[in-house]
Amino acid sequence: MRVDPVRLEIFKNLFHSVAEEMGAALRRSAFSPNIKERRDYSCAVFGAAGQVLAMGDHMPVHLGSMPMSVTAALNALQLDPGDVALLNDPYAGGTHLPDLTMVMPVYAPRNRRPLFYVANRAHHADIGGANAGSMGMSREIFQEGLRVPPVKIMERGRVARDVMSLILANVRTAREREGDLTAQIAACRIGERRLLELAAKYGQREVISYGRHLLDYSARMMAATLDAIPDGIYRAEDFLDNDGVTAERQRIAVTIRIHGKSAAVDFTGSAPLCSGSVNAVEAITWSAVFYVFRCLLDEQVPATSGLMRSIRVIAPEGTIVNARPPAAVAGGNVETSQRIVDTLLRALSRAIPARIPAASQGTMNNLSFGGSDARRSPAKPFTYYETIAGGTGGAPGSPGACATQSHMTNTLNTPVEVLEHAYPVRVLRYALRAGSAGTGKFPGGDGIVRELEFLTDVQVGILSDRRELPPYGLSGGKPGITGKNELIVKGRARVLPSKCTFYAPAGAVIRIETPGGGGWGSAKSKKHFARGKSNKGPALEKRQGQGTPSSES
Repeated sequence: MRVDPVRLEIFKNLFHSVAEEMGAALRRSAFSPNIKERRDYSCAVFGAAGQVLAMGDHMPVHLGSMPMSVTAALNALQLDPGDVALLNDPYAGGTHLPDLTMVMPVYAPRNRRPLFYVANRAHHADIGGANAGSMGMSREIFQEGLRVPPVKIMERGRVARDVMSLILANVRTAREREGDLTAQIAACRIGERRLLELAAKYGQREVISYGRHLLDYSARMMAATLDAIPDGIYRAEDFLDNDGVTAERQRIAVTIRIHGKSAAVDFTGSAPLCSGSVNAVEAITWSAVFYVFRCLLDEQVPATSGLMRSIRVIAPEGTIVNARPPAAVAGGNVETSQRIVDTLLRALSRAIPARIPAASQGTMNNLSFGGSDARRSPAKPFTYYETIAGGTGGAPGSPGACATQSHMTNTLNTPVEVLEHAYPVRVLRYALRAGSAGTGKFPGGDGIVRELEFLTDVQVGILSDRRELPPYGLSGGKPGITGKNELIVKGRARVLPSKCTFYAPAGAVIRIETPGGGGWGSAKSKKHFARGKSNKGPALEKRQGQGTPSSES
């Protein structure tokens, strides 16, 4: 079938709208604030061979790695009409255990093979394990929660009650988990319905053909983008502050080789597996590479598997960028993914300096806590999880954005009203952290100060970074200010490590101060940007920077 460019654009938007509608259905029907309010989920449409055809405008860390989960599900299971696969195994294409992925085949009537697959991934506020919220410090994956290989959560249109019961028996908040899981199933069914409608309207042959054309088109666009980058070898390194167990800095090293219309991204030289939970699985590293190179494209280019045809990723096994069991990985998804992006951008800044921004905050500032809510009768267990925004880096031609989620995360905050209603906490302060940005011709954005008072005894987990090593500036710009974690008990404040798990009594206050973004360009330039007139983020991050606080003081 010959390619009609107008029809190609139509199908690009049709497939994308299916992924977006799946996300809307998941958000509306979810139980937990983490999914309903923070929107910590992602949805995508896949072809019959498991190649992604469209992604919703959701979480980069989910979307880039989701194809590996789809492949793992297809290799492990025979998915018949009405079946839905469930998995969270980080060593089978997952990210970390709280991220549960569902994969559903889309069969047309009387077809023996699926036309498409739909998939979604959502972060659940608890999946069991030693720590409330399943995001605390750990040394092996068995401490992090329930690890689920590809299994069927639905068979022939009916929920597999044995699988569902097994999951609910191993989590702290069973009712909320069941609600979120059924919301994910509903999202899959919405995707199935819309794709069958497209096949009925345009015909199966045309819909499938244009899915393939989208893969080819995105591959050509990436090849053209790589061809515009000067041939050469570009190296960079950056470090995580520590792994939470030892004080040793964890090195991320990358060598990018650009040759014509292809690229090789080699992480040889990165730190070996560490004792803590900041090990990243291969899917995370792949996802970070996918995100960074996608950022070099025009926003209108479809985000398909075709983008990676010209890019080879080398992540040596047994290192912090390609962990092997039983290494703990909860922080690899959220912290190491950010540092991989920082390192990739730093390397690319040597090739195309006029297009690359300074470092953003480089952490997700993960905060989780749980306990028993005495406000309910009888008292009920609760768990909560959030990531906290910070500053983005200044870029050529524009300053960084304040209080924005950047790079591998794209969530919103939990509004103060919802947080205080749903959990036994009081928000004491939620404000910009003035002066935390790196200065420069185009300064970075400021971070956030967030203070929560616990109204009951809680177990708390923090996974954060950039508490020792600041977000770097570029082209003469100054680095951003490092973050800070504090616990205040009976008026006495003590600084907390960047990664820790502890118990806090009722009345204790947790204060998280997030890093600012690095500055770009020398501040001595005659045309110096004055913050306050504009707060737009750099082009490379604008697409992912939608997490501005909804309630500030």
